[in-house]
Parts: sequence; structure tokens; C-alpha cells
Amino acid sequence: TATEKLLAVVLTAFFLIGGVWAYAKLDDLGRSAYRPPETYLTADERAAVERSRQASERSGRAQAAVAQAREQLELSREAYRTALDAGRTAPTLARAYRQAERRFAASETAAERARAEAAAAQPGADAAYRRASDEALDASRQSELVTFLLRLALVLASVAFGSWLLVRLRRSGSRYLPVAFAAVGFAALLSLVLAGDYVTDYIDVQQLGPFVLSLAGIGLTLGAFWWLQRFLARRLPQRRVRKGDCPFCGYPVRSGEHCEGCGRTVVGECTTCHHPRRVGTFHCGACGAS
Repeated sequence: TATEKLLAVVLTAFFLIGGVWAYAKLDDLGRSAYRPPETYLTADERAAVERSRQASERSGRAQAAVAQAREQLELSREAYRTALDAGRTAPTLARAYRQAERRFAASETAAERARAEAAAAQPGADAAYRRASDEALDASRQSELVTFLLRLALVLASVAFGSWLLVRLRRSGSRYLPVAFAAVGFAALLSLVLAGDYVTDYIDVQQLGPFVLSLAGIGLTLGAFWWLQRFLARRLPQRRVRKGDCPFCGYPVRSGEHCEGCGRTVVGECTTCHHPRRVGTFHCGACGAS
């Protein structure tokens, strides 16, 4: 009925809410194993990184000292030049200017030495970080693969459960068949979510997109056609029997025991009560046996 169909749609929506929540939680489970690249450094690599950091800090302080010494040199030079322009000898300013020059030269030498130390320590730190980053990337890819496999298992389990429930309820003629349709619809929608998340990770859509779409469409269409033929093969004889036709060829059956269209037997003997029974019926009309 229409009400049963509506309830099946509502049930599918609630299935989807819970399924998407579980789908997202599986991603959180995979990300929980993530570790930053620094945690993959060995003791020697940490020491190399620490040396590089300290050398960089010393180089920064040396550059700051150079800037301060340059500023002091410029102030001393201006003061000394002003005194000379005024015609004064200013020996104190001259000494201050010479000291500022020496301090500036010493700071430049120290800065050059610090830059050399930092440059010498940098390759070791870079190599350590590259190796740790590669290891962290491999671990991240493995966690992503685990997440994908868990999600794939969830989708496959949903498809298997929905298909099993559909077949079971259909065979038993249960009135709860819309529940099976809701489960199958949920599994189909969750499969689309999985495909949307991961198909672009492994396929270059710009280059192979139309070709992959073509292959996927052909495969799905053939699979649906195969399933439809199997479904019709099971349902068509029953529909023909209900209409009073031959279950084999569909020709109208009259009073005889054989079909006038194909000649095959359409009336057999019930194995329980041995009364005549139409071929293709679920139950015997005389005793009710299946």
C-alpha cells in the first residue's frame, strides 16, 4: 500500500542517518592512529634536528647583533663627523667610533660563522625530516587503506544483509517486505557515498572519467539485466498460472492435461494426496500441501 511505501522511505532515511554516522566514525577511527612526522625521528635524527635548531637560533641572534652593531657604528660615525665638521678633534668620539667599527667587524665575523654552522647542520635535519615524513606518509596511507576497507566491509555487509532479507521475505510472502526494500535502498545509497568518496582517489576523472563511467555503467546495467532475468524466470511462471496460462510458454490452458501451445504437461499429481495439481502452483488445491 501507499502507507507501507511511505514507511519504507522513512525507514530508509533513518537507516541512512545511522549508516552515515557509522561511516564517518570509521574515518575517525583511521585518523586516530595518525602521528606527526616528528614522532618518527630516531634519537640520532632528533639530535641532528636539535643541532640545526640551535645553530639557526645562534645565527638569528648573530644577525640581530650585527644589526645592533651597525646602528651603533652609524651613530658613532655621525657624532664623530659632526665634531670634525665643527673643527673639534674629539678624541673620545674617535675612540668610540673605532671601537664601534671593531665591534661591527667582530659581529659580522660571528654572524658569518653562525650562518656556516647553520648551513652545515641544515642538511642533516632536512634528511631526518624527509625520512620521518616519508614514514608518516606511509603510515597515513595505511590508516586510510584500513579506513577504506572498514567502510567497504560496512557497505558489503549492508548489501548482503539487504539482499538476504529481501530474498527471505519474498520467498515467505511476508507483509514486512517493504522493510527489505528499505534495507536494500539504504545499502545502495551507502554504496554511492563510498563511490563518491574514493573513486577520485584512485581514478583520474579528467583523463579516464568517461571511460571508467562507461565501464561501470555497462557492468551495472548488465548486472541489473541478469538479475531481472532471474527474477522474471522465477515470477513469470507463477503469473502465467494465475492467469490460467501455460507456465512454460504462456499459451492459454483449457481442460486438457497438456498445453496446446508447447505440448508440455501442465497438470501433474500431488505428491501428498495424489490428486491432480496444476504445475507451477504453490499449494495443492485438494490438500493444501506445498
